[in-house]
Amino acid sequence: MSKLRIAGIGLTAAAALTLTACSGSDTASSGSSSAPAPSSSMAAPSTSAAAAADGMTTNADVFGPACSQLPQGSAPGSLDSMGPQPVASAASTNPLLTKLVAAVKATNLVDTLNSAPAITVFAPADPAFAALGDAKFNELAGKPAELSPILQYHVVGKRYDAKGLAAAGTLDSLNTAGGPLKIEGTGDNMTVNGAKILCGNIPTKNATVFVIDKVLTPGTNK
Repeated sequence: MSKLRIAGIGLTAAAALTLTACSGSDTASSGSSSAPAPSSSMAAPSTSAAAAADGMTTNADVFGPACSQLPQGSAPGSLDSMGPQPVASAASTNPLLTKLVAAVKATNLVDTLNSAPAITVFAPADPAFAALGDAKFNELAGKPAELSPILQYHVVGKRYDAKGLAAAGTLDSLNTAGGPLKIEGTGDNMTVNGAKILCGNIPTKNATVFVIDKVLTPGTNK
């Protein structure tokens, strides 16, 4: 089964997949402080501008129409709950991402995603996979060699917040053979290869997650 390769290792061209629907990063305060204090957990914000430059966000930075669907407080799947966890573990509690989590497990990418030092994940919400239909989804889940490059196309090997994405404009995913990811717009109007941000800037321990409304198809934005 194909494993995630953070070092930008070239992958073979991925099988095309047409689908269509919604999570972050370490915390950093939006203001500056004359005496920065280290954070003891992901829920405790840091105060350095350098952290913000690394794509780290706070819960206050989260935006998008689907964010209200996340559990509140410290319940599993809430921002406070997901923040201290590595990205795959955090996603497994997010009610918007059950299909994506199943796909990640089917391709044995849980450990590699969780161990990545700093990444950005564009996470298709469940309706994006639902548009494919259960039969086709199960077929892909049984073919990890085809599914893995598609999932890798949704991961960038550097941590970005929304402002960083907008400034970059174009990004390379871990599936370099799939072509670049094109970022357009800002805030609620931001898109990734035309996919809308349903809930963005979600902080996890090692990633910033942007829940999107489509499954990105490698090779369609070259």
